Amino acid sequence: MDKATLIGLILGIGAVLGGQALEGGHVGSIMQITAAIIVFGGTFGAVFVSFSFDGVMDAFKGVKTALKEPAYDPRQMIQQITNYANKARKEGILSLEKEIKNIADPFLKKALTMAVDGIEPHAIREAMETELGYLDEHGKMSSKVFKAAGGYAPTIGILGAVLGLIHVMENLNDPSKLGSGIATAFVATVYGVGSANLLFLPVASKLELRHRHEMILKELILEGVVAVSTGENPRLIEEKLNAFLTEKQKNLNASAAKK
Repeated sequence: MDKATLIGLILGIGAVLGGQALEGGHVGSIMQITAAIIVFGGTFGAVFVSFSFDGVMDAFKGVKTALKEPAYDPRQMIQQITNYANKARKEGILSLEKEIKNIADPFLKKALTMAVDGIEPHAIREAMETELGYLDEHGKMSSKVFKAAGGYAPTIGILGAVLGLIHVMENLNDPSKLGSGIATAFVATVYGVGSANLLFLPVASKLELRHRHEMILKELILEGVVAVSTGENPRLIEEKLNAFLTEKQKNLNASAAKK
């Protein structure tokens, strides 16, 4: 699991519940099923109205992307492309045809197949940049869904508060029901603001970050394959692709080279 996500969830939720306890409150006092139904039911209802069914379901499935560390390593991809460049330089680019069937990444597989088929480098770049644009737009959908949920939740929370106050006004003659009605009103606001700022918006930001990292990796792949198709020196290709790495990743490469 992603350490930052785990720490953030524990720290954020723990701070709210811990503050409640320090003030002498009970956790049970903010556990209102009615408020939860209003806020979360209303929020997800608004989300389904705003987006397609498939888009919302893909966003829910994408939550695991925010919770887990990314599996890809750009340094490994650079090494893989450099190996292809060395092989193409020694045996010709057609020798890479045997390597294509072992490639797991569909973007790399498609780009390298075009290079082996003898398609001009500028045509490869044009075709793959078109696909990059589509992948970029499609990949942003999950973060947009959660960002929208983060916008709806506080407003639905206010709606829940108003409904709770209406219930209070209807029972002014029965003081025993006033406390629960007011509690539901305020808890609905807590659920709305809390879920937006501790869950929906942070998840949207993490999904957006993950997507950007994936796009950088695909841009790296495109630059590498185009360089291989033009017959550039493998060492030059490696140095060019290292520009896509963070300083930490470059330092790790430098440390590994010294060993």
